[in-house]
Amino acid sequence: MNALAETAELRNDLDLPAKDARHVLHPWADLQALGSDRPVVMNSAKGVRVKDSEGTTYLDAIGGMWCMTVGYGCEELADAIGDQARQMAYYTSFGDVSNEPAAQLAEKLAELSPGDLNRVHFTTGGSTAVESAVRIAHYYFAAQGKPEKRHVLSRVNAYHGGTYLTQSLSGKAADKTHFHYETEFIHHLSSPGHDPDRDPLSAEARLTELLDEMEAEIQRLGPENVACFVAEPILASGGVLTPPKGYQKATLELCRKHGILYVSDEVVTGFGRLGHFFASEARFGIVPDMIITAKGITSGYQPLGAVLVSDRIAETISEAAPSEKPVFSNGFTYSGHPVACAAALTNIKIMTRDDICGHVRDVGPYFMARLRELLDSPIVYTVRGDHLMACVECWTGDEAGPNDKNMALAARVDAYCQEAGLLVRPYENLCILSPPLVISRDDIDEIVGIMGSALTRAAADLEAGRL
Repeated sequence: MNALAETAELRNDLDLPAKDARHVLHPWADLQALGSDRPVVMNSAKGVRVKDSEGTTYLDAIGGMWCMTVGYGCEELADAIGDQARQMAYYTSFGDVSNEPAAQLAEKLAELSPGDLNRVHFTTGGSTAVESAVRIAHYYFAAQGKPEKRHVLSRVNAYHGGTYLTQSLSGKAADKTHFHYETEFIHHLSSPGHDPDRDPLSAEARLTELLDEMEAEIQRLGPENVACFVAEPILASGGVLTPPKGYQKATLELCRKHGILYVSDEVVTGFGRLGHFFASEARFGIVPDMIITAKGITSGYQPLGAVLVSDRIAETISEAAPSEKPVFSNGFTYSGHPVACAAALTNIKIMTRDDICGHVRDVGPYFMARLRELLDSPIVYTVRGDHLMACVECWTGDEAGPNDKNMALAARVDAYCQEAGLLVRPYENLCILSPPLVISRDDIDEIVGIMGSALTRAAADLEAGRL
């Protein structure tokens, strides 16, 4: 049997869910169901749709994991990956060695990024990029004789990754389990989300409240002790939480005032999800000290992350590096992986040529407008989002938020969507959506239609006491 036949046989293996349940420990798995829960095993995809091992097709309204930009099954991307793997699959980028795709991609990212963010440190994904950014901030101040300037500010409901340090930076209560977390130098400010449909405070009053809190926390810690503020422009996994207008610019100004570095985590908001390669300046009017990118940089076709670092930081680090040990001792075996970098270059080429960002700016408002029609449902508390990142929050009509009843209701909505061929991402009492950026208006209509029917069925279950 040749390799292609063997691959086809494996893909048609109907025991795959059982094998997966027995052997795979999934990220964010329900440990009480370990070994008994039969996962849906995907084995093919095209455009905005994926197919599982049993032949069921779904419209993927979560874009894999926020990362699908140019759509599944892109032959041009697959060819670029294959061509690079045949030419040179791997070589280390440690020290003074590099490879052609990494060098070309670094130049392209510098061209796309705002301001003077012209230095690129490649990582394996978003988690390692965020961790690297914090380490760069620590090195930056320590090299200048300020090792005490090491405290880091994050926010409640933030998500920054799955490593020890980035999980500690993350502020999602549901993710804080029996692992250990760094608490000595990491501090969480309040969640900055502001929902004009539901919040009693105006955007202006909420902004003042958030800035006062941040200033007070900086003073409590001492500005001379705070290294950086790590912030998603919009909090993605924490519930698609949009800060009040002007928040990003005002917090940057506060950081500048106190000599604190601003790290913009654009793992989700970058590479087109808000209609621009980077949203920091184009949407929110800021040029941070560092930008984090991952996910959409390769459209999910290869794992890759990067820290974009300002020339000012890079030059200071270089000038302040001690002569006896001038080593930047941070990096990973797969930093600047040539195949991943080749994928990113081709992804950028496709996005530019096909004006994917322009397409998002066109269909994004339509997506949000159609989703807001779901507010007519009695079990929808609110709909929030921005372009192609959105959230439908469910409630029973009593107390809002992630209580047991609301979470059970959202889980029922999710189940009905999946039954009808639509994948949304359940989190607590939320249904989160982040479809591939090539999604059409017809696809959007299908998403809203299926969600509407799922909400109607779930509302009937609630009314009949079947939850």
